[in-house]
Amino acid sequence: MSSKLDKIDRRDFLGTAGAALAATLIAGESRAFSFNKAVNDMLVYVGTYTSGGAEGIYVLKLDLGSGELTKVATVKDVVEPSYLTTDGRNRFLYAVNETNEFEGKPSGAVSAFSIEKDGSLKFINKVPSFGASPCHVIVSANDKFVLVANYMGGNLVVFPVRPDGGLGQYVELKQDHGSGPNKDRQEAAHAHSVYLDSKNKFALSADLGIDRVMIYKFDEATGKLTPNAIPSYSTKPGAGPRHLAFHPEGKFVYIINELDCTITGAAYDAKVGELKEIQTTTTLPSGFSGENTCAEIALSPNGKFLYASNRGHDSIASYSVDKTTGKLAYIEHVLTGGKTPRNFTIDPSGKYLLAANQNSGSIVVFNIDQSSGRLKASGKKIDIPAPVCLRIIPAPGK
Repeated sequence: MSSKLDKIDRRDFLGTAGAALAATLIAGESRAFSFNKAVNDMLVYVGTYTSGGAEGIYVLKLDLGSGELTKVATVKDVVEPSYLTTDGRNRFLYAVNETNEFEGKPSGAVSAFSIEKDGSLKFINKVPSFGASPCHVIVSANDKFVLVANYMGGNLVVFPVRPDGGLGQYVELKQDHGSGPNKDRQEAAHAHSVYLDSKNKFALSADLGIDRVMIYKFDEATGKLTPNAIPSYSTKPGAGPRHLAFHPEGKFVYIINELDCTITGAAYDAKVGELKEIQTTTTLPSGFSGENTCAEIALSPNGKFLYASNRGHDSIASYSVDKTTGKLAYIEHVLTGGKTPRNFTIDPSGKYLLAANQNSGSIVVFNIDQSSGRLKASGKKIDIPAPVCLRIIPAPGK
């Protein structure tokens, strides 16, 4: 979510899209395609807003040798598949259907697909998300549960994964309560994301509406969430926490705050599930006075660099990470070559950063300098309508 730049995505057109959700049909449109194992080709799944002109989930090939993106397939008629994730073995893909209504009730949905040998997707099943506007989804480390954050519903829901990869009846629902000082954006709880730590022991959920990161103990055998002894971490009032990034070593967590355009770095105590602030820094360059909201945050695979996206300034902000203290040091801002970079992702090798420009319908590839962390436009891009989320996995046969 953002203010003017993004508000239409969940408040205006989602209501009309909800009526079409029940009639969703899955149709793949693919062609024969070869993957070059010598250069470790990757698959890129693109979640979109179909109300923004997209046809569904797009499947792309990323050539790690050149950075070239090529369209492989389109999974059509999937309504508002805005956020995607895959299981640990890349057998299944899960997509939220970000609507406000499902089967006549105030809920979105979650769709499950199997990933076929050619990279295409085969629909398995769809279940209600038990909250309006689901916007984030993850799979537990043991691949037994799928966790979903419902933005307008202000809650978290846990679903068991069936043997075929489909989703069963939910086993847990945790409702957030409260509001924040921003009367337009924080009139109620808005769960924006959910993450599990590296030990699959604690679930952390950023709630934009109440300026808190909720902390739960996670039972990986049952999927149950229990409020932690330290039940939450509070950001600054009006900050609007959106997404989190765990440092690869597990000692630090970085929170991107959508509304006040900051990043909060926190020390993470994995034994008790506690966050303690280290530093809060702006995502914007000095002197910028335009409208902006933040969206995505991610660390390089080696943990040396951190990146954050600005919607309005339309840039990626880059920082180096002190491996001892966790503090960030500013590197640069790089324009994304499009409008409203909602999501970006870094390939597993750390060579490329792919930025999804939602409002200009493009995905732009940047080279990452491995020593400095700086970004350089590769000249490679592909046009995809209303891209919202990028998910990279190895191509089939890896």
